[in-house]
Amino acid sequence: MLIDSHAHLDSPRYTDDRAEMLRRCTEAGVGAVLSIGIGEGPQEMHQALDICREFNGQPGMPRLYASAGIYPHSTVDADDAAIAKLDGLLAQPEVIACGEIGLDYYHEGAAHDVQRAGLIRQLEVAAARKRPILIHCRGTNETTDAWNHLFLVLDTYWRHTGLGGVMHCFGAGWDEAKRALDMGFLISFAGNVTYAKAQNLRDVAAKVPLDGMLVETDAPWLAPGPMRGKRNEPAMVTHTAQTLAEAKGVTAEEIAATTTANFARLFKLEMELV
Repeated sequence: MLIDSHAHLDSPRYTDDRAEMLRRCTEAGVGAVLSIGIGEGPQEMHQALDICREFNGQPGMPRLYASAGIYPHSTVDADDAAIAKLDGLLAQPEVIACGEIGLDYYHEGAAHDVQRAGLIRQLEVAAARKRPILIHCRGTNETTDAWNHLFLVLDTYWRHTGLGGVMHCFGAGWDEAKRALDMGFLISFAGNVTYAKAQNLRDVAAKVPLDGMLVETDAPWLAPGPMRGKRNEPAMVTHTAQTLAEAKGVTAEEIAATTTANFARLFKLEMELV
């Protein structure tokens, strides 16, 4: 069984066929999905939980979990009401993670100091609720500025919690991966690791230990190589798993088993409930 550790199931791109998309997921051997609760801002971060509650328990559906968080460029709206909403969502048993949160210096949006302040407030809430975090990090023109700032914040406000988290849709180098692993994070690879020009990322994946990785789609974006440019969905995570297997010199079945175990360990889930 595979787990898609990061998919935006509340995307409007699934409005017309969400149930069918989830059934295809199960048919492809993807038994669980972490539905990311950021929406288009704090006003929508409950939507991932709503989807979990709508579909969990229905025949032919994967097991759904949810997260909740305020995306870096939405931190301009991270006022007291938004933080209180986040706290309430993280208290729900289906909401197993806080995220995706972090720093994005690549796209224009919230000022960098606003992003950092918003990240710190969310780390405090996640720590109080004992929820691991899902990190989004991207630097300016592929530099490491955002990563350096991120690790400084995590060293100060997160490492001591021991809760760990996930470096989602990892796209940096081995130095950043190793620093994250040393802090107790898992490295999650998405469809971009399958792209022809992503050899550097596959080289990083080859170095990440099996017990330190996850697979994801980041659906509906980043469809893997064979479907690039099309709408992504959790069923397609099988292609990413196959690419990681080739990079690691193991079988796709071993990638599935170890990443599922890693997911269960991080989020303290009983294997039979995954």
